[in-house]
Amino acid sequence: MTPRAHSVGILVFDGMKMLDLSGPAEVFAEANRFGARYRLVVVSPDGAPVRSSIGMLAPAEADARSAGAPDTLVVVGGDALPGSPVDPRLIDAAQALAAGAGRVASVCTGAFVLGAAGLLEGRRATTHWQHTAALARRCPSTRVEPDAIFVKDGATYTSAGVTAGIDLALALLEEDHGPDLARKVARSLVVYLQRAGGQSQFSASLRGPAPRTPVLRQVQDAVQADPAADHSLAALAARVRVSPRHLTRMFRAELDVTPVKYVELIRFDIAKALLDSGHNATEAAALSGFPSYESLRRAFARHLGLSPTRYRQRFATTVPDAGPRPDDG
Repeated sequence: MTPRAHSVGILVFDGMKMLDLSGPAEVFAEANRFGARYRLVVVSPDGAPVRSSIGMLAPAEADARSAGAPDTLVVVGGDALPGSPVDPRLIDAAQALAAGAGRVASVCTGAFVLGAAGLLEGRRATTHWQHTAALARRCPSTRVEPDAIFVKDGATYTSAGVTAGIDLALALLEEDHGPDLARKVARSLVVYLQRAGGQSQFSASLRGPAPRTPVLRQVQDAVQADPAADHSLAALAARVRVSPRHLTRMFRAELDVTPVKYVELIRFDIAKALLDSGHNATEAAALSGFPSYESLRRAFARHLGLSPTRYRQRFATTVPDAGPRPDDG
């Protein structure tokens, strides 16, 4: 007897990210070529076509009430979700579809829809690195994990930005059919089955918001102006004319980090920017204030799970410079 197809309902809406829809859909469709049986159903709140963020219309096959409960519900994201209240019709649609679904997932900022629908209460979750703080404010009972590519909490899944929807779909496929089929699909789509490092490797900065306190802004400005200078706790305290203990208390109270750690984060940001612009790892270490390549390598391992050289290979400019620049990392 032929097994029943596994239904995947993908909830879309006006302003959605097209890749949030097409990325996971391609994973499941490709899996069908290798013997899986997924049935994809695109659902909008009212059954009408929706216009994506790139202006392209995406047809919907059903509305949320008549579509029936999917085995897997995938809620896509959209640029407006982090900054605006979620449309009540979209909340109702998510709740109706999730009520009978075997598992519920979101791509990128689709987590804001799940949160508004009460589907993330008391759970762990993630979203695009630019919006994790906003999700944490919007959903105070949710433990937001800002560096995760995707998070599974029971039968609820959330993923980071845009292409992480492909990572999430591969993980769901692996749960259903095992690693061999998931690996075949990943190879066919020319993507990693499991990429190295968290999403912080794609973020612009690990430093977070600028300090509000004038003394702390002085420290930030001093380190950014000359990252290779002496920025030990004693030197920083002397520069801003407070005791080391008081400076430490100020950093912990406002930024929940020690002064020494904050200096490392600024240097780390500078090193990332230097690697992005084409400097090799040894040059980046020296120019950003790390005492050696090895200390830079340890910082990259802590924050990204990657070596500086591997990071540079992934994110350095694709435009060649005027001459060869050997990388000694």
